[in-house]
Amino acid sequence: MINMIGTAQTMTVIAKEEEAFVLEKRGEQVKLPFTNAANLNLAVGDTETVFIYRDYDHEIVATTIIPKIQVGRYAWGTVTDVRKDLGVFVDIGIPKDVVVSMDDMPALNHLWPKKGDRLMIALRVDEKERIWGVLGEEHEFKAIATKATQDMFNKNVTGTVYRLLKVGTFVITEDFHIGFIHESERTSEPRVGEKLEARVIAVKPDGTLNLSLRGRVHEVLSDDAEMILTYLRSVGGKMPFGDKSDPDAIRAKFGVSKAQFKRALGTLMKERRIKQEEGFTYLIEKEETPEA
Repeated sequence: MINMIGTAQTMTVIAKEEEAFVLEKRGEQVKLPFTNAANLNLAVGDTETVFIYRDYDHEIVATTIIPKIQVGRYAWGTVTDVRKDLGVFVDIGIPKDVVVSMDDMPALNHLWPKKGDRLMIALRVDEKERIWGVLGEEHEFKAIATKATQDMFNKNVTGTVYRLLKVGTFVITEDFHIGFIHESERTSEPRVGEKLEARVIAVKPDGTLNLSLRGRVHEVLSDDAEMILTYLRSVGGKMPFGDKSDPDAIRAKFGVSKAQFKRALGTLMKERRIKQEEGFTYLIEKEETPEA
C-alpha cells in the first residue's frame, strides 16, 4: 500500500459497507468513505479513480478528489496554518492538509510562510507511511518558466517568492518568468511563499528578470534617475548609454525622451552616483547579481 499512498489509482469496487465502499487493486484494499465519494451509486465491479492518503484518524483511505499535488507531481498549494514546532500546513484540495516539515523551512522564523501564502510542493511518503509536503527546487521552477521579453523593462509584475539567498530573493511571476531581487533592491527580506509586486529593472539575455521592490520616486532622486540607477545595479554597473546617445535608442530602452534622460543623468552625477566615460555610464559602487 505504501506505493499507492499520495498517488491517484484506478481501483475496483469489491464491497459496499455501512459507511464506505471497499476498493481493491492488485491485492491491496482501501476504503472509500461515503463522505469522500462523488458518486454514491457505485456497485460491486465498478471502477473508480481515487487518491490515497492517511486521514485525521491515521487510517489509510481514498477520496474521489484528485489533487494536482501528488508524489512526484508539483503544483501550488495554499498555506492554512503554521506551527513552529512542526512545520507549515498546506491545503492541496483533499480533506486533510499536508505538512511541509520545519526542517525544510528557513532558519529564521520570520521568513516562514504565513496563512494564505502559496508554496509549490510535491508529496513524499516516509517509512511510517506518513505524507509530507516537499518544496519545489530550482529545476522544478526552471522547467515551467518562460522567457521574458525586453518590452517588460520598467513594468510592474506580481510573483511568489520561492527561494531565499543571502544576496537576494528569487520569485516566479504570474506569467511564469523567473525573477531575482538583489538585496540592495529590497527594503526588507520577503518570506518564502509571499506574493509581492516588483518592478522590472532588467531583462537578462537568458530571459530571466532583475526586479526591484524599491519605490519609483525617492526623496533625492527623480523617477527617471532612480530607474537608471537601478538598471545600472542590475547589469553590473556599466551601460553603453550616456548624454550623447541616440534619442531613439534611449526611448527604446528606457521609455523616456533624451531630455528626460539627460536630466536624470545630471541628477545622478551631481549626487556622485555615476560617472560617464567614452560613451558609457558607470555606477560608482558596482553591485552584482548571482546566477539562478
